[in-house]
Formats: sequence, C-alpha cells, structure tokens
Amino acid sequence: MAAIGLKSDAQIQLQVLDELRWDTRVDAAGIGVAVDGGVVALTGQVDSYAARLAAQEAAHRVAGVLDVANDIRVELPGSHVRSDTDIAHAVRTTLLWDIVVPEERIRTTVTDGWVTLEGTAATWNQREDAERAIRHVTGVRGVTNMIALTGPAADSTTVQRALEDALVRRAEREADRIRVRVHDGTVTLSGYVRTYAEKRAVLGAAGHAPGVLDIVDQIRIEPLV
Repeated sequence: MAAIGLKSDAQIQLQVLDELRWDTRVDAAGIGVAVDGGVVALTGQVDSYAARLAAQEAAHRVAGVLDVANDIRVELPGSHVRSDTDIAHAVRTTLLWDIVVPEERIRTTVTDGWVTLEGTAATWNQREDAERAIRHVTGVRGVTNMIALTGPAADSTTVQRALEDALVRRAEREADRIRVRVHDGTVTLSGYVRTYAEKRAVLGAAGHAPGVLDIVDQIRIEPLV
C-alpha cells in the first residue's frame, strides 16, 4: 500500500501518459506504460533514437517516478533508413562540428544503425557530450559508449573535497543528502534527491570534478525526502 502523501502507481501511470502526450518529440500512441512501486516500464516503438530518449526523459519528469526501464524499440520509417556508411559519415561530421568533443580521438563503428563510440576523452563530461552529439543523427537506432577516460586520477581526498564544494554551489538542497565515495578516480554517488532534475544537477557537478574517470550512479529519487 502506498504511503500517505505518495502517488499510487495508477496515478503515476496516468501522469506519465499525459507527459508523453504533451511532449511533441514523442508519439505517445506507440508507447506502453506500466508502473510497479514507482518504477516505470516503457514499451512499444518509436521512429528515432532521439524519440526513445525523449520518452525516457518525459517519464522521469513526473513526480513520484523513482526509476525508468526503457524497453522501447526504434523502428525507422522508410524515409529515415540510411546505409551504415551514410550514418558513419553523418556521425563523423556531427562530431567534427561539435567544438566540445575531441572528435580526432574518437572512433565509431556503425552496424545496422547502431553506433559504437570508442577512443579516449579527457573528462567524463566529454565522454557524455560525444554521445549526446550524435543522438539526433538520422538513421541512428542506438548508441553504445565505450570511450575511455585518459586523464590521471587525482588524489581521492582532493576529488571528494572539490565535488562536495561543487554540490554546495550547484545543488545546495541536495548536498547534505548525497554521499560521495572516491576510489582510483571512480566516484560513487548515493543518497536521495526529490526530482530527476536535481539528480541531473548532482551528476553534472560530478562530471566536472577534476580527476573523475568514471561515475557510479546510486542516487534514488524520493519526492518527500
């Protein structure tokens, strides 16, 4: 039974469906929504990888959603089907024009529209930016990000102090509810936030911390904490 003040799974399901209909990037008619204990499962199909991610973001925006399992398939319409060679050229051009991404250090492989990113980047945020840059390339069905971080891992105490200071600056309400552990450049974040937006703020702060080579996200969303 849901705790007093918390939404029921049925309420969350209706609100996720409403949010999907409201988001113009998503054709909600092709998406199924099931909710169990605040965990949302998305199924069905969309016509682009960007729409698949937009549906996931829409579900996360609904208060009361704790986690989202995205099982939506990407089925490209005939007009969007491109050869892997064409997609590879488009991906390379996109990376070239993105001034944040060190494209010369990134290799890509395209198989049946699925793009695998390899190579190296100096920071965690550069790694994530490379993936974000190509999400909207026509013909892309999905992305596997295998880019390795090459910057030296900073002293754990230094990383932890820098990150905790950043959380106070950028996510003040969350700072006292987030636990930070650092080992060999890997930052593990745990604890609770109220919303998905707050979670993104915490992860964004961690991505800029010097010496961070990887981030393990164990943060849970609890609306009433």
